[in-house]
Amino acid sequence: MATIQTYPWDAADHLKTKENIAAYLEAALEDGDPSLVGAALGDIARRTGLGRESLYKSLSNQGNPEFATVLKVLQALGLRLQVVPIT
Repeated sequence: MATIQTYPWDAADHLKTKENIAAYLEAALEDGDPSLVGAALGDIARRTGLGRESLYKSLSNQGNPEFATVLKVLQALGLRLQVVPIT
């Protein structure tokens, strides 16, 4: 049996444009899992150089950010939260 070689993958490495960032976050929001949304925000914050280690920790899978933190991160990234009806 052939050996499969794997490589580390980091979503932040692929977030190169505002459109990429918005699409990534939108996909996480559509999933509906709060920990996934937090992790996506953490990836985005890390990619854009926003904040410090404490920000990354609060936005990681193990973190539990306050809603105000989420809104501040979105604002700093030039994004906004939008609510639309589920179709």
